[in-house]
Amino acid sequence: MPRLPALSLAAVPGRRQTTLELAQEIEKRGYSGIYAPSLGDSLALCQSLAHVTNEIEIGTSIMPIYFRQVVDFASTAGYLHEISKGRFRFGIGVSHAPALKSRGLSSGKPLSDTRVFVEELKAVPRVGPMPPIVLATLRNKMIQLAEEIGDGMVFANGARSHMGTSLGCLTDETRASDDFFIGNMIPTCISDDLEAAKAVNRRTLTSYAMLPNYRAYWKAAGYEEEMVGIEAALAAGERDRVPHFLTDRWLADTTLFGTAAMVREGIEAWFDAGIKTPIIVPSSTSGGQMVAFEEFLSIY
Repeated sequence: MPRLPALSLAAVPGRRQTTLELAQEIEKRGYSGIYAPSLGDSLALCQSLAHVTNEIEIGTSIMPIYFRQVVDFASTAGYLHEISKGRFRFGIGVSHAPALKSRGLSSGKPLSDTRVFVEELKAVPRVGPMPPIVLATLRNKMIQLAEEIGDGMVFANGARSHMGTSLGCLTDETRASDDFFIGNMIPTCISDDLEAAKAVNRRTLTSYAMLPNYRAYWKAAGYEEEMVGIEAALAAGERDRVPHFLTDRWLADTTLFGTAAMVREGIEAWFDAGIKTPIIVPSSTSGGQMVAFEEFLSIY
């Protein structure tokens, strides 16, 4: 039997009820989890998921810690933990400057802000037990913090070839523990037209390549030349050249694309790299989210 990944699911306006029906189908097919990204209200989606599913794990991947007051987060997280019967994981992170700026927010120091947030979250009275807390991670210090204060960690667009180094920051006991979540969100496009699938994933990741923290991570992962090229293009005001530096080698290390067989093999490779829960983020060369899910669900 193949090891089934989790899926990333967002509730798009106008298709929210259809999204819940899709979630039930995902559970029926035996996938390992449903995780809601920061697009839209992921906590609201998780609340609905807790009611319309019965066994599948659900969670946020991730909820930015600056979006609400800690007391509000604690009340909602405690509620979700209880009504889901322990199936909910609260994935949190500091998000990125553009997302915060669009809300009139600014970030502080990621490590210290995350530490304080988790401490304050756990200290809120009369909200009931907290769910497992999963930290958004990329680089080593946040990975170590996830082990120290959290119940897991989740990458987004991590480099598979670098996972041995990243997971080496954890103790052997933590890596082996079934209670410590290790996930990664992976942009995925299924198509017999490899070039078209690669183009879709490049579009998905171009905005991430413009973020300094991601470029620093990918440099550490062995993509110095590509990231320096992107920085030169941005400095010259040539944003349209950024996809040029998202090479096939880099794309194959950070995303999944190609035929159904290629994607299945890629998912197995992510499991083998130490990612206990690959979180597939489907896209399509021929349609939106629902088409992408239809294509993905057909491969198993």
